[in-house]
Amino acid sequence: MLSALEVFTTVVVGVMVGVEFCVAFVVNRIFDALPEDSGQLGRAHGGRMLGAVMPFWYIGSVVLTAVWAVAGRHHGGTGLVVGGGALLIVSVIMSILLLVPINNRSKTWTPENRPADWKEQSRRWDRYHYARVAVIVAGFTLLVAALV
Repeated sequence: MLSALEVFTTVVVGVMVGVEFCVAFVVNRIFDALPEDSGQLGRAHGGRMLGAVMPFWYIGSVVLTAVWAVAGRHHGGTGLVVGGGALLIVSVIMSILLLVPINNRSKTWTPENRPADWKEQSRRWDRYHYARVAVIVAGFTLLVAALV
């Protein structure tokens, strides 16, 4: 049963990392290259869509990692799991303090109501997101290392 939990947790976290990596390095680049207001509208829609799903995914990943750490405390790799879980907690804190406030504003923007500094706010969100991606990649790496 522990093996199934380990694999399930690793897959859930790994897919989350893949989605966030794709947003950072693919989707937002595509949006930024679209003509006129299309990119900003795409970012707003993405903020609404992913903003509704990601809180559950991030918290769920932390919970699964905590359950793995407790259930596997007498097995090898527990320190790696705890370290991975700690990094996932850091990513949740980063999200709440840095990214969510910007996302909550930007997901309501349209070409008619966006603020004058909307591009700067989007670039700030991107910078914070790159840092968060680095944190969750590191956490995921520790979880994978705990499997071997």
